[in-house]
Amino acid sequence: MDEIYVNVKCPDPAPSTNHTGQRSSKRSFYLGVILCLSLLSVFLLVTLITLGLFYHNCLYDSAKQLSEMNNQLSSMGEERDILNANLSAVNNQLSSMTEERDLLTEETKELKRLLCLSNQNKTCPAGWSKFSCSCYLLSERSASWDEARKDCRDRGADLVVIDSPEDQTALSNIATTEAWIGLNDKEQEGTWKWVDGTPLTLIPAGNWEEDQPDNGGGSSHWGEEDCVHVRTDTKKSWNDRSCSTSFKWICEKTP
Repeated sequence: MDEIYVNVKCPDPAPSTNHTGQRSSKRSFYLGVILCLSLLSVFLLVTLITLGLFYHNCLYDSAKQLSEMNNQLSSMGEERDILNANLSAVNNQLSSMTEERDLLTEETKELKRLLCLSNQNKTCPAGWSKFSCSCYLLSERSASWDEARKDCRDRGADLVVIDSPEDQTALSNIATTEAWIGLNDKEQEGTWKWVDGTPLTLIPAGNWEEDQPDNGGGSSHWGEEDCVHVRTDTKKSWNDRSCSTSFKWICEKTP
């Protein structure tokens, strides 16, 4: 029995490769991780450099824009100062012109007073009515404002100018019907002047009819209302109408 087992050879155990394979796989994994981390580091570095350059450019552009805005603000400030200086000069001119106008108004009133004194003993032509220092005539026919003024000038007169309460009183005595007076804004809408060139500021307050002048109130029916006529109410108030409307008129002249 023993001899049988002696002649039998046991096979040599095969060399184990499992441990070596695991070590090689781990090494490859670590190398891959290291490579990925290296690439990620490079990517992050490039990204940081790119962001740094972008941020630097943004700061530069912002600083440039801020500088341009400051220059614009400075320029606007200079323009504002120039405009304020021009506005101040215009206000000074307006103030000077207002003073000159007021002085001229006073001189006109004084001249009219002196003329009135010199004409107190003079009489008016036949058909004319005298009130205070002037002669007045109410026309017999009706016509447009321009025709009315031409008729007055052909008589050596002009459409009546009302620049004092006395003149308004005279008008109240003469105007027995609606009639043209010498006030218009034909040259510039809203700037009322008398036929002698004096502004509307010389008249006493309260002669306009309520809500007048209204230039037709925006209605196409009346058209542009640039000439003034007197109404027949107790105040003999004024109203603006189209200059082509047909009314009687009142002429005025010195005796």
